[in-house]
Amino acid sequence: MRAVKTPTMTAGSLRRSFLVTASCAMALAPAPGAQGAAESTTPPGEVRVYVGTYTSGESKGIYRLRLDLASGALVAEGEPTTAVSPSWVILDGDRRFLYAVNETGDGPSDPAGGVSAFAVDDKSGALTFLDRQPSGGPAPCHLAIDRTGRHLLVANYWGGSVSVFPIGRDGKLGAASAVVQHTGGTREPGRDPGPHAHAVELTADNRFALVADLGRDEVMVYRFDAARGALTPHDPPALAMEKGAGPRHLAFHPDGRHLFVINELDSTVSVLTYDPGKGTLAAIQKVSTLPAGFEGKNSTAEVVVTADGRFLYGSNRGHDSIAVFAIDPSTRKLTAIGHQPTLGKTPRNFALDPTGRYLLAANQGSDSIVVFRVDGESGKLSPVGSPFRVPRPVSLAMLRLTR
Repeated sequence: MRAVKTPTMTAGSLRRSFLVTASCAMALAPAPGAQGAAESTTPPGEVRVYVGTYTSGESKGIYRLRLDLASGALVAEGEPTTAVSPSWVILDGDRRFLYAVNETGDGPSDPAGGVSAFAVDDKSGALTFLDRQPSGGPAPCHLAIDRTGRHLLVANYWGGSVSVFPIGRDGKLGAASAVVQHTGGTREPGRDPGPHAHAVELTADNRFALVADLGRDEVMVYRFDAARGALTPHDPPALAMEKGAGPRHLAFHPDGRHLFVINELDSTVSVLTYDPGKGTLAAIQKVSTLPAGFEGKNSTAEVVVTADGRFLYGSNRGHDSIAVFAIDPSTRKLTAIGHQPTLGKTPRNFALDPTGRYLLAANQGSDSIVVFRVDGESGKLSPVGSPFRVPRPVSLAMLRLTR
């Protein structure tokens, strides 16, 4: 692993619609049809960008940047917030709190994983540490907040487990209300043994939590009790993916009835149908994230769907690119459009800014964030400016600021 979202809107989800988060860096012409970008002129204002990193090198923790929506330029904003390997960061719906995993624990024998809470200063965006809870297993790697905003869900990679934490009114985390331990998983030579929970996502109605388990080659389905913060295996409890696929991250189509799964180990994206009434999944397509003829080593990382549901993006580590797909408006199946080099090495998480005009890619292997302009008509990407240096970037969480 270290080589490493919906039609029903509650009050909390309406607030969250202002954010682009994210289980993974500049002149701009308007792009009609881009995600959230119907304006005929470039919108004023800026976007604050929080960058989660690994701190085994020179990184200090969580970095804070600003993206100028008029120029596409990135600048640093304040000093980084000290934290231990906050590799995945997420903002709450009210933009008052930020949560980060502490991805520690080198394997099943080391239980030292954590999740930390921070208060966000409304004006400066500076972070103040609130508290930390043990994550329920080593190497926590992905977070999700449920639709009520009252629970934080954590996927623990090496632990092969999923935990739920209550969120207090003050943003602090309570002790885990649920820890579900996966069992089994691969024992194939060359692969990390055991289960590996890699991402967790909530359905639009908040009834189910879906978990990509790379070690089991399954997407697990849990009934989620928002009143108690509890997880219960559904019937059926999982959808089996192809052996050796290694499901990593998940992204819902805006219709809430289709799910896209990026598979780390065989460099593919699977298209699934989702039945909201039954809580069941079924596979309808699987496509490669790589160009024909590519023979080098590769693994995938992140998958993102535009808010208008027209395009899908996935990151390749090895080919070092963003794969671009068109989504069929009827079937939701994918057609490859092309590949945009990320101008760096080992792209992990990437994210669309809240206006959908820019895509920011975190190149872990080359210590950089690169900004790309999104063409809303074609879905294609084009780089803006030069790579912005951030040590060992992994994930991005963004919120829009207005003047």
